[in-house]
Amino acid sequence: MPAARHLATRVYIGAMALAAFLCLAFALLQWHSTDPAKFACYLAAAVLASSLKVSLPGVEATMSMNFLVTLLCVLELSLPETLLIGLLKTLAQFYWKPARRLKPVQLVFNLSQVTVSSAIAYGTYRFFSDHVFHGAMPLALLMAALAHFACNTAAMSTIIGLTEDKPVRGVWDATYRWTFPYHMVGAAIAGLISYLNSHIGWQTALLVLAPIYLLYRSYCLYLGKLEADKKHAEQVSHLHLRTIEALALAIEAKDQTTGQHLQRVRVYAMELARELGLSEDETEALRAASVLHDIGKLAVPEHIISKPGKLTPEEFEKMKIHPIVGAEILEQVHFPYPVVPIVRAHHEKWDGSGYPAGLQGEAIPIGARILTAVDCLDALASDRQYRKALPLDEAMAKVASESGISFDPRIVEILQRRYVELEKLAKEQPFQSPPKLSTDIKVARGLAPDAGFAESVPPSGNAGAAPNSSENVFAAAAQAAETLLDLAGRVGPLSLEDTLSLLAVRVDRLVPHDSMAVYIVRNKALHAEYASGENFRLFSSLRIPMGEGLSGWVAQNAKSILNGNPSVEPGYLNDPEKYSTLRSAIAVPLEGSSGVVAVLALYRAHADAFTPHELSLLEAMQSRLGKAIEGALKATSSKQSSDSSMPSASAAHAGS
Repeated sequence: MPAARHLATRVYIGAMALAAFLCLAFALLQWHSTDPAKFACYLAAAVLASSLKVSLPGVEATMSMNFLVTLLCVLELSLPETLLIGLLKTLAQFYWKPARRLKPVQLVFNLSQVTVSSAIAYGTYRFFSDHVFHGAMPLALLMAALAHFACNTAAMSTIIGLTEDKPVRGVWDATYRWTFPYHMVGAAIAGLISYLNSHIGWQTALLVLAPIYLLYRSYCLYLGKLEADKKHAEQVSHLHLRTIEALALAIEAKDQTTGQHLQRVRVYAMELARELGLSEDETEALRAASVLHDIGKLAVPEHIISKPGKLTPEEFEKMKIHPIVGAEILEQVHFPYPVVPIVRAHHEKWDGSGYPAGLQGEAIPIGARILTAVDCLDALASDRQYRKALPLDEAMAKVASESGISFDPRIVEILQRRYVELEKLAKEQPFQSPPKLSTDIKVARGLAPDAGFAESVPPSGNAGAAPNSSENVFAAAAQAAETLLDLAGRVGPLSLEDTLSLLAVRVDRLVPHDSMAVYIVRNKALHAEYASGENFRLFSSLRIPMGEGLSGWVAQNAKSILNGNPSVEPGYLNDPEKYSTLRSAIAVPLEGSSGVVAVLALYRAHADAFTPHELSLLEAMQSRLGKAIEGALKATSSKQSSDSSMPSASAAHAGS
């Protein structure tokens, strides 16, 4: 418990104990009992009633039926007798078959609040009976019952709120508000018994035990219904949780986002929600949205999701639909809290330049503002397909530079103050890896889809040509590649080494670059068969799995990439002693008759150094270059097979 809250709790308990001591001292100084037998009878009824306890929902507390006896004592006994019965019945309640052992400080507080509540109820009844209603017992009893209910429930809600770090009003609403009708019924029963006492005799007070038991059974039935409703609510909550987990698994199967990233985002977001004082519904909505905000990416083509480089304008247009699609998907789940607005707005920016709706400032839901800043911070500090992770301090500095532009300044201020603490907290959270989906298995059964196979159409050699480029330049590029094919046809199949050397000469004349690599596809991996320029030894050593890094993505998706980050090539900068000044890359797939056979990658020292025009030049050559490399690979394979089948000279001599 924080020091400030601990001090407030001690002060509150001390004040309640002091008030109880003063009330008890005042009462005992004027002790009198007009009828000891009557006092003993009421005390016995109170002790018996104290055993009828029910556990209150949502908190570690119980309530007995003693309030009815207290109201009857207010009507029939003196103040000292009423307070003494209150003390004794409270002791009996907590020591007769206790549900749990109380600490001394808890016992002191309970004795104190019962004493104060009883004294206030007694004083309220006497004041209204003698000075306001002038003997009208029912109205005075009603006011006494209201005073007792208010004092008792307020005292208990306050101490529970302080010790369990819960809002006092929330505790009162959830735990005590529903008991108000029972207090009114108890007041009516006490008034009826008091009326019978005045006409028949106080012995009718024994009749109070029957209504007390009926009230107790009514309590139990009501709490049983509450418990059933609570279990149903928990089942619905668990269903939503399982839905969230399943949807998150679907996102992870499509996106390259890791479970650790989602967990850190959730921890950061929950801490910010707590500091900003979000409501329970807003907090729960943010908890779900922190996991599900990218579910709309299920509608975005996979080659765009996994692209290890900058998106083209056309690709970005497809990417921008994911907040809308995500919101539409989650609308079908019917969450009991506002998840959908957060998902729809998680790419909006503080200055209104975001998408999809261009919301600005506080028009953006607070959950979306938190999620946007937190997600950006952790994304910058995590490895991505298109770049390496930034140090956390640098990532925070980048987020801070967008305060008031992309992000809510108040949220950025909290992140700047607490990001080191939050990162430590996130790392301390246990991480449970999600089940692995069977995305890489081969299903043996099923000969063909019901609608048959689609026919592949070979891509046009200059499909990527820029419309505004001069036709003669592209013709020259295509002619250069055609020359390579003609040469191979006239002199016989070229070796792979000769083919790649000629390719390099042709490319050198078309697209300036600092380094070049040609990766050949073998056994689901790319092998650098040719490398030149800066860091050529480093490129020569690379073995890139299909789908990974720049070149692996190009080979798998048969799509070019412009101005990617060279450092994401697997193995490129794994050695801390290696350093590269290369900052941009252009890579195109070289396709043969059966698919991609190689990837041509060029690198330059400056960021964004290649132009769309240069990409178009390479794409004008890619089909012919792919066929030339495919022919060289077949020739090399045939030569190796021929060499392996030819007997050696010694073997031929031995057999002659």
